[in-house]
Amino acid sequence: MKADFSLTVVLPAHNEEGNIKNTVEKCLSYLEKNVGDYEVVVVNDGSSDRTREIVEEMSSANPCVVLVNHETNKGYGSALRSGLDRASKDYIFFMDSDGQFDISDLGRLIPYAGPDRAVIGYREDRADSHIRSLNAWLYGLYIYFVFGLKVKDMDCAFKIFPRSAYESVRPIKSEGALFSAEFLIKLKRNGFSFKEVPVRHFPRIFGSQTGANMRVIIKMFKESWKLRNELRDR
Repeated sequence: MKADFSLTVVLPAHNEEGNIKNTVEKCLSYLEKNVGDYEVVVVNDGSSDRTREIVEEMSSANPCVVLVNHETNKGYGSALRSGLDRASKDYIFFMDSDGQFDISDLGRLIPYAGPDRAVIGYREDRADSHIRSLNAWLYGLYIYFVFGLKVKDMDCAFKIFPRSAYESVRPIKSEGALFSAEFLIKLKRNGFSFKEVPVRHFPRIFGSQTGANMRVIIKMFKESWKLRNELRDR
């Protein structure tokens, strides 16, 4: 049975030439069977590999595939923001394009979707290194103590929400790893509720992760203090 709402799927991508075609094809297959009205927005965040060319070819062959291109790498948050800004359907779902999630798990989230709620996934068995998992746990503690927001898996890139919810908290200013936290913090302050749902997580097959490097972590701290000051002034 197809969902009775329209959906934009946003896929940020940086140097994902080994994953992007398979990820988009799986999205299209799932959406065709389960969602009546949809689009897949891929944001190429200044990739130096063939990610852009691959998505251009897919977009030329299928109008449901939309390419948003950053000429230079602007960061994960900027890529997500460009994708969310481009979304045109009633609901938005975003997922990483690295093949570590299965789009079919969206079926676990859709039953809880509603006009005043964001449905956010958490990785029931995280397929990352111990160091990366430890960093994520410490990051969750940091966000809780600074902003009072506590969720099971802050940065799980598997979330669905009404487009109106995103529009109510724009602009999300973080350009890096803080994007999801800022988004959820502002949603909570605007009265939206959260439903947390477990999703599967798989090892990355192609490419490498970049989220745990020192440059990204320092940027997160800088942006979090800017956000803290912004919220304090409201």
